[in-house]
Amino acid sequence: MLKLLNLSFLPKSTDFGLLILRLALGFSMLLLHGRGKLLNFAATAEKFPALFGLPSNVNAGLAVFAEVFCSALLIAGFLTRFAALMLTVTMATAFILVHKASLVPGPGSGELAMVYLIGYVTLLFAGAGKISVDRQ
Repeated sequence: MLKLLNLSFLPKSTDFGLLILRLALGFSMLLLHGRGKLLNFAATAEKFPALFGLPSNVNAGLAVFAEVFCSALLIAGFLTRFAALMLTVTMATAFILVHKASLVPGPGSGELAMVYLIGYVTLLFAGAGKISVDRQ
């Protein structure tokens, strides 16, 4: 019974787990967040916050770079730790400065940014795994 509860019948594979994490985070960020910002860049830049003394259009460009380009790198497992670092900085900025580190449910919550942030920090430290371009 313990064998069943431990799911020991499933093979253990850290590399496969990292692949799933990379694909899930990469595709969801690229398609659900980055793509819209890229396709509607002018509208995005108008409402984007001016942070770190940079104009809003520069910050929007940096977010698009991370959410589109770095997500694509993550999906491929190419320069994974660099991509994860850029996405970590983007999500930390979104969580802390834009959402004011709020985890209260409802409008303005930073919960999703925090979930992405945790995933990206995990990939930053763990790397891409063997199923990646980095390992080829």
